[in-house]
Amino acid sequence: MAGKTFFIDTTKCTACRGCQIACKQWNMNPGTKTLQRGSHQNPEDLSVSTFKLVRFNELEENGKPKWYFFADQCRHCLEPPCFYTAEAKGVKAITRDEATGAVLFNPKVKVKAADAKAIRESCPWDIPRWNEKTGGLAKCTMCIDRIKEGLLPACVKSCPTGALNFGDRDKMLEMAKKKLEEIKAAYPKAQLLNADIHRVIFLVVDDPKKYHKNALVEDPIGITRLAAIKKLLQPIVNFSLKG
Repeated sequence: MAGKTFFIDTTKCTACRGCQIACKQWNMNPGTKTLQRGSHQNPEDLSVSTFKLVRFNELEENGKPKWYFFADQCRHCLEPPCFYTAEAKGVKAITRDEATGAVLFNPKVKVKAADAKAIRESCPWDIPRWNEKTGGLAKCTMCIDRIKEGLLPACVKSCPTGALNFGDRDKMLEMAKKKLEEIKAAYPKAQLLNADIHRVIFLVVDDPKKYHKNALVEDPIGITRLAAIKKLLQPIVNFSLKG
């Protein structure tokens, strides 16, 4: 499938958070007030003003601390359940860019709380966020405005280690598979997460849940298809009940 894709190599991520800051700066999103929760991660979660978040997870292995870093963001699914859910509910806030495959939220389109909840719940990676003040939905835009001008997404441009990569989907898939093959001997648990269903490919070297609870979705195709079918059929069910 054509379009663009990110390849995020967690083996190169130092959690400098340059991508997170660059994302905020480019999108002119404000900082987020946080509390000390015993973690270097800041803020606590994605939000309408935080589209990119470097997640920190510290575990103890063999008596020693070990860090897992995960640069979380919207996956820009090939078949996005959020889009199908919105479509089924008549919400015009979500579109897809044909050239890049980017799944785009229009924050200026007001969405009802109940519809926003359904849209968020349909996402296996728990990405969509709803602005209670404006009624709009928000998330990573793939820096579509930069891409249209031939520029890299701000997060990728800012990455000093090469952990974040972006380009044509076939080239990114080739890069990801090559890197996986190179490190498989040293890291037998290494894998590419859900590479066949979305445009953000993560390479991890350990149990995905050690990085983040939503890093990998088991049976993602089943989940996205069932979510889409359920939401598409809901208007028919509602009509039948009223009749």
